[in-house]
Amino acid sequence: MRFANLIRPGIFLLFVLPFLFLVGASPANGQAAEPATALLNGRAIALNQQTGKIYAVAPRENAVAVFEPATSSISRISVGAGPVALAVSPTTNRVYVANSAGGTVSVLDGFKDTVLATLDVGPNPYVVAADQITGKIYVSNTFSDLITAIDGATNSVTKLKAGSADAIAIDSLSGGVYLLGYEDENISVLDEKSHAITKTKIGMHLWGMALSPDGSTVYVTRSGNSELAVLDKHSGSVTMIPTGATPCAVALDSKTNTIYVVNHTGDSVTAIDAAKHTVIATIKVGHRPQGIAIDSIRNRIYIANRNDDSISVIDGAKNVVVQTLRTGKNPFALAVSPNNGQLFATTIAGPPLELIAGQ
Repeated sequence: MRFANLIRPGIFLLFVLPFLFLVGASPANGQAAEPATALLNGRAIALNQQTGKIYAVAPRENAVAVFEPATSSISRISVGAGPVALAVSPTTNRVYVANSAGGTVSVLDGFKDTVLATLDVGPNPYVVAADQITGKIYVSNTFSDLITAIDGATNSVTKLKAGSADAIAIDSLSGGVYLLGYEDENISVLDEKSHAITKTKIGMHLWGMALSPDGSTVYVTRSGNSELAVLDKHSGSVTMIPTGATPCAVALDSKTNTIYVVNHTGDSVTAIDAAKHTVIATIKVGHRPQGIAIDSIRNRIYIANRNDDSISVIDGAKNVVVQTLRTGKNPFALAVSPNNGQLFATTIAGPPLELIAGQ
């Protein structure tokens, strides 16, 4: 049975986004009810490393918001209905936007910020990811067993029967596409060339995923079990590491070799030594943390606290919160520019794209 406080991401964004903070039972003592909890798409914001631009979906406007670093201005690009996620392909300098309500992917020119094509990918596209080497794009179709593959050079679309996926991560070095679904106990790997699929049993309630830079290790949060699964690709072994309650997002700081797990209902972040697989710190942050971004150059970890309208700034050397930044209403995904340390957030009920720090 699905974890009671998690709402299926595709349905949540598509149908009840405008009512997010109106949902909740009335408490007996007459106090304000806790807003409904749901984990949203962390791919809602992305950095274009070629241009330094930041892109974020604006689902209420059927648009993408774009930050232009040269002028420090934010503009809009009209896309399909209900954009929920995007990915930037450095191979072609194109931005791919999954429009959940429209069943399409908008292809944007990363230089001109114009729509080059609108591709029909089928109902409920949810997650989109780009292979940094081949330029291939992969899109999940929520509530189906299909994955849509897009050729970055021709925009041709191919349907692959690979299982339902709520998260996608690509190991460009080996050509493996990692797929996981919340209600699937396996993590699947799609071979980009042969389209063969291999599976490794992890357990139920898989949510967030990250890969090591060399692709040898896969990190997967198990939201219903309060643990992080560490999959060694070469040996096939799986190690479970305890976390806080409802772990959602996970990210690896490759410079310090530290894994950071965001614990959504635990209001904390678990810091883990990636070499020893041991917990080195549990860091209290704001209420209902969800998004994460890491600035390895400045050794800062940023956590979006959705119900606090804030971002916790963690010093990676000490693993303590050193600052709390205010945001618009309900931040849930973050991006940071490695060049200048500028931090950006996308929010649910506030602006779709905000420059938070690093003017």
